[in-house]
Amino acid sequence: VLAITGVVEVWHVYVLTTLLGSARALEAPARQSFVAEMVGQEHLSNAVSLNSASFNSGRLIGPALAGVFIAALGSGVFATGWVILANALSYGFVLLALQLMDPTALHPAPLTGDRRGAVRAGVRYVGSRPDLVLLFACVFFMGSFGMNFAVTTALMATEEFGKGAGEFGLLGSIMAIGSLAGALLAARRPSPRLRFIVGAALVFSAVQLLSAVMPTYVTYAATLPLVGLAVLTAVTTANALIQMSTAPAMRGRVASLYLMVFLGSVPLGAPVIGWLGETFGARWALVASGIGVGVGVTLSAIWFMRQDPAIREALSRRRHRDRPAPAPHEALDLA
Repeated sequence: VLAITGVVEVWHVYVLTTLLGSARALEAPARQSFVAEMVGQEHLSNAVSLNSASFNSGRLIGPALAGVFIAALGSGVFATGWVILANALSYGFVLLALQLMDPTALHPAPLTGDRRGAVRAGVRYVGSRPDLVLLFACVFFMGSFGMNFAVTTALMATEEFGKGAGEFGLLGSIMAIGSLAGALLAARRPSPRLRFIVGAALVFSAVQLLSAVMPTYVTYAATLPLVGLAVLTAVTTANALIQMSTAPAMRGRVASLYLMVFLGSVPLGAPVIGWLGETFGARWALVASGIGVGVGVTLSAIWFMRQDPAIREALSRRRHRDRPAPAPHEALDLA
């Protein structure tokens, strides 16, 4: 409405962005936990992966549709305001779908008695699970060094290849194709594996380094689906594994901590990656991204393999297909 009426100012954007981020901090953990309540433990891995696939489908289609509508309305702040308003109204369908759900078909998690120390209890729970700490470490390095695509692709498109906003937006859509494939790949797996997450993170590191040496815009764009595939495979599988291996009563708290690490690590790494790109060139930003993820995940895996025999077995090459899946309250033994 502020944009449509022409009274929008920069401070309005700052305030609304802060409110949106605060609302997301409350909504995202609840949504993550609600996925488990809708489908139950048996189908949780596929549900989490399909949720990511749906998100990235919107990420692929949404910007393209927004660009078409903004251009059709004449561009500028006025046209952008109408697109934002349409996006806001679309949440009415989500609210309607929630209203039509049958509460008796849900699988609610057991309630805990005292909520005052919920955050401390969640931190203690994660700290008592070396497997979860390793997953959080992998997600932290992926977020801080690997998820700053808005910085790296902008630098490569504008500074390295001399392209404009249109070509930069195209790079995001190309990467989203790989991201969607990664989410669907994770959904096909019957159960998430710790080895798979670490392996996908290392593949991302290698592909990111490969993209840093691509000589042209076209060859660089060709590597982006692989980047999106690797990163979405890693974070989607990590999300599913955390949800499936966490005790139901602790799932919301652990999901909150997971999102805090995942979303909070991105702005921590963005200034560093951006400074490297502006100081030494866009390609060095990609090199730092690939090395940061590769070294961080590798050192974390080596450390925990030395500290915990179960993690050492889970990350080894041996497979034990005849073993039953671990109970949610037990430490992971996913070789």
